[in-house]
Amino acid sequence: MIPASLYLAALAVFPAGPAASSELRLNHVQVIGTHNSYHVAPTSALMAAFRGVAAEWQYSHRPLDEQLGQLGVRQFELDVFADPEGGHLSNPVGAGFSTPPHAEEMRAPGFKVLHVQDIDYVSTCPTFVECLAAVRAWSDAHPRHLPVLILIEAKDSAIDDPLNLGFATPVPYSPELFLKLESEIESVFPRERIITPDDVRGRRRTLARAIAKDGWPLLEECRGKVMFALDNPGRPKQLYLEARPKLKKALLFVDSKPGDDYAAFAKRNDPVGAADEIRDLVERGFLVRTRADAGLKEGREGDTARRDVAFATGAHFVSTDFPEVREELSDAYVVALPGGVVARLNPVSAPSEDVDPDELSEDGE
Repeated sequence: MIPASLYLAALAVFPAGPAASSELRLNHVQVIGTHNSYHVAPTSALMAAFRGVAAEWQYSHRPLDEQLGQLGVRQFELDVFADPEGGHLSNPVGAGFSTPPHAEEMRAPGFKVLHVQDIDYVSTCPTFVECLAAVRAWSDAHPRHLPVLILIEAKDSAIDDPLNLGFATPVPYSPELFLKLESEIESVFPRERIITPDDVRGRRRTLARAIAKDGWPLLEECRGKVMFALDNPGRPKQLYLEARPKLKKALLFVDSKPGDDYAAFAKRNDPVGAADEIRDLVERGFLVRTRADAGLKEGREGDTARRDVAFATGAHFVSTDFPEVREELSDAYVVALPGGVVARLNPVSAPSEDVDPDELSEDGE
């Protein structure tokens, strides 16, 4: 593995370096994202009741539109539960320690956004459509914004219930439910506002070949748009691929590796352990998302090593629980690009010709 010190030294000598404006593409930039972007910390009473598992949940994010407008976040992560009949997650066990908000929304049919059923369930936008609508409203008001990636984790796992408290068993995903999830996306965003696998594939047989031969769309063509990716590997990804074989007519990209026909996007959460792999994927043309911190550990300790390696690997989306200082946890840790900009040229994938810094600007709206 290449030591982190060498990545940082290379970044100092060869900063995210210039690209020709006419050729600046979607994979030539690097932006900040947030992990569990909807999350609101449980109450102190609920955290005390479930203290064995709640230590990592002591953080709250701003609403999505505020993250976009005030913090410059351009990648979100949403945990999405299927609730086709409605009400399946509307009466959480944890309500005995904290009154659940959004009761009406949680009783309605449709996909819900929360972290862990029954115990860590408070969200700034409890329904999937509400989350998307917040992004759409901000996007409509800022039509030259850089593309926003929305990463979806399909949640359907049961949690341990050693005291038989009656935790809800999530509705399992199926190919049909993934198509319903797409329908909810299209109820908010028309196709022309979404960067889809078909857009990138064009006339090529596979996504992998399209990226190798044609590259990603020009950044200018992607302004004002969103794109979606499935966070899950394993069974959920296979179910989605059953619904959308080879991602044809799909709205979501999926986690992939070299050799996959649908290879385009990769999620690699550990930038230190996967530093060489991430850099290789970026050089091959993948879009890559990684995490600058996990479990609040780096923030509480003020440890920036993982964050700095994440930036230097060239991962396009560097996700964090600390897009701003959280004084209750740490005043020595935050994840932001130098100068507080929304985006910078990618230190690995950007071409080498000169570029006007305004090419990354979102002004002129």
